[in-house]
Amino acid sequence: MLSVLIPYRDRQIDHVRNCLQSFDEQEDKNFKVHFIDYGSHDSFSPKAQSLCYQFSFVEYICYAVQDQPWNKAKALNSVIKHLESEFCLIADVDMIFRQDFIAKARSLQDLKKCVYFQVGFLSSKESVQNKKFFDFSTYRKSNGEATGISLLPVEVLKDLKGFDEFYHFWGAEDTDLHVRLENIGLDIEFYEKEVMVLHQWHSTYRLEEKSKLSEKLQINGIVALNHQILKSAKKENRTAVNPRGWGEIPSEKTMQELYQKEVGQYITNERNEIEELLYRKLPQLENGIFKVQIKAAREPITLKYRIKKVLKMKVKSYYSLKEINDRLLLHLISFHRQEPYYYKVRNGGSLIEFAIRIS
Repeated sequence: MLSVLIPYRDRQIDHVRNCLQSFDEQEDKNFKVHFIDYGSHDSFSPKAQSLCYQFSFVEYICYAVQDQPWNKAKALNSVIKHLESEFCLIADVDMIFRQDFIAKARSLQDLKKCVYFQVGFLSSKESVQNKKFFDFSTYRKSNGEATGISLLPVEVLKDLKGFDEFYHFWGAEDTDLHVRLENIGLDIEFYEKEVMVLHQWHSTYRLEEKSKLSEKLQINGIVALNHQILKSAKKENRTAVNPRGWGEIPSEKTMQELYQKEVGQYITNERNEIEELLYRKLPQLENGIFKVQIKAAREPITLKYRIKKVLKMKVKSYYSLKEINDRLLLHLISFHRQEPYYYKVRNGGSLIEFAIRIS
């Protein structure tokens, strides 16, 4: 049986319906879909769950990590490490699969090979058309750089500890995996004889990235950093990743304990306070829950202060909350992503709150 993995968070419900319906129409029924809801919010999660329950071939998995950044790698790894099938297909909820796709994928299974598939990208207008697969004729074909739909031998994935969980938000985890597979001698094949997968249009992370702090978690420049990590993986012939563990997701009970814990420290956006937090307090955390709120202090407006600032004399300096967000969130996903934590921007972007448990 082929295991199909679909990671998900807050995507349009129509996309979920179209994707699952395309699997329901498969000629070859020898597959199982693992639908991994990694932290969808209440406006999406119940609807996605209800849809999944309509299809007997779908296992719905839900993680209470709404207040952690999107991490496709960890969502996939949480299932990969427990798979008993010989092969798995890394899929995408925005895809529509031709009715003979599973049959073709199973015919291409090879323990010494990774096969990934060409995709047809539908326009925003085409995506909302209620058509059969063969009725779509206007789309842009992907080239070999689009590596998202991959057929993989499971044991090899487990040996590599799955996808690199450093990659957060929108990154290059799929291509990174291909690079590491190639580095251990696996053949990588791009199947482009025919288009068997169509991609439903949606806005991208880059288009939605904002320069101002908002309640939707973001880090400016994370896409460029992710691609630098990928560049290094190629240069260093990297194979091993996730040295501190992989595919571990905090339980809902653990997350509730973090939410219910009283705030232990209140700090401002003064530069020295933030740097103490980043470079002393966080690296030296002891066992227990550490919970902090950060609010912007009012910068002094006295004439004396302004004169000192103009003359570049010694005065208190401050980070913007956006600058703090980008530094702090990057610190958490770099050094503490294996610990249970939550991170929230609240009150319209005027307050940052996070909690982390060390054990």
